[in-house]
Amino acid sequence: MFSGPRSSSKRFGCALFLSLTIWWGLPTAGAAYDGPEDAIQNKIDKLQSQLDELRQELAAIRNSKTVAPAAVAAAAAPTPAVASPPPAAPEQSSSASRSGASLLGGTTVNFLFDGYYAFNFNNPIGRVNLLRAYDVSSNAFSLNQADAVFENAADPAHGKRFGLRLDLQYGQATATLQGNAGNEPRPDVYRAIFQAYGTYVIPIGAGLTADFGKWASSLGIEGNYTKDQMNYSRSYWFNFLPFYHMGARLNYKLNDAVALNYWITNGTQQTEPFNGFKDQLFGLNIQPHKNVAWTVNYYLGQEHPDVQFLPSSTASNLPTEQGLPFEPIPNAPNGKLHIFDSYLTWQVSPKLALALEGDYVIERLLTTSAPSHTSGGAGYARYQLTPKFAIAARTEYLSDRGGLFTGTTQAIKENTLTLEQKIADGFILRVEWRRDASNHPYFLTDTLGTLKKEQNTAALGMIWWFGGKEGAW
Repeated sequence: MFSGPRSSSKRFGCALFLSLTIWWGLPTAGAAYDGPEDAIQNKIDKLQSQLDELRQELAAIRNSKTVAPAAVAAAAAPTPAVASPPPAAPEQSSSASRSGASLLGGTTVNFLFDGYYAFNFNNPIGRVNLLRAYDVSSNAFSLNQADAVFENAADPAHGKRFGLRLDLQYGQATATLQGNAGNEPRPDVYRAIFQAYGTYVIPIGAGLTADFGKWASSLGIEGNYTKDQMNYSRSYWFNFLPFYHMGARLNYKLNDAVALNYWITNGTQQTEPFNGFKDQLFGLNIQPHKNVAWTVNYYLGQEHPDVQFLPSSTASNLPTEQGLPFEPIPNAPNGKLHIFDSYLTWQVSPKLALALEGDYVIERLLTTSAPSHTSGGAGYARYQLTPKFAIAARTEYLSDRGGLFTGTTQAIKENTLTLEQKIADGFILRVEWRRDASNHPYFLTDTLGTLKKEQNTAALGMIWWFGGKEGAW
């Protein structure tokens, strides 16, 4: 407890009270006084002495007020806590000077810019890097994505059971994630909206969290925002598994170690459905130790459209949706999609993080058709050499029997080495070398019709971000 000015004020008050008491005890002018004149002079001398002391006390109080606030602020300043990074993501730090605006009682406003320059040593026609989700361009300065994230999270511990999140996204990534006419009947309507959902924590047991809207898929270990990943480029499995879903989802924590998930959605990458089937996910999150997390997911879907939109059609007898004509597909395929997905993260030490993912996907065109299979997995490691420099590696394998991912039956693998330099809080550089390989000629070269079994690329990625949201986005 800081006691300087407060105790001085008390002494000042006591002295003032004593002085007034003595003063009012003296006779006024013209009144009779029975004591000797020497006694009066003694009292006057004492009063003068007390006034001198009061002046000194007042000067001390004034001096302490100029020094005390700085001392109090220094004593009250919090000591930064050193937190270990999430097992599957690099360590992120927050700074009060970089915090975005906080609006409407806890709403965070966050921004991110992600750009890169990549070079493909095959010198491919069209400057295209195949099998990439984001770093799709070679020998080009490229805008991967620019994002704005607004979030007002639910906080049931403080009586606030509802929340809202909106992620807006622009750049090359939108063509991969959400602007794709192959899975969205009307892609332009939702192109900039990566996530938009509301949350309500239902007061059942420890709290049943319900979300409704569009959200990023948690199938596969990797996510959208590069700052939260180990590498700059994304894995085959990130590129192949669903990116997002539209629907409702539930999460319930049985205890501190086990949580259950259930989703019901329009489909994979379908903000608007192109058939009447509703996909479902059943998930399990297990955390047997504070540094170990294990996720197991099963996803059931039906990803074949039963209508097709015809924006160029001039036929007058076709039905329309908001002016866009469409027609049904006769005898539409109805084969099912099954995804078995599991991944494990382990924070071995404050500096070393490991992760492992395994996936098996099976899909049929018709219920009686022979299935196509895609299976494989990925391994990750990241080591923080210094507070500002880290090295990460990834290796993966994907067997594409039936061509669900690549369009042809083949086995592909890749190895990636990433060096990360933290320039400042909210600004990192990543230098990356990656080698993709197939057991068949598949990758583009500088000659049309000539393919190679391998693809080597080098990239420099630059990521800036700031905002009030802490941790992974």
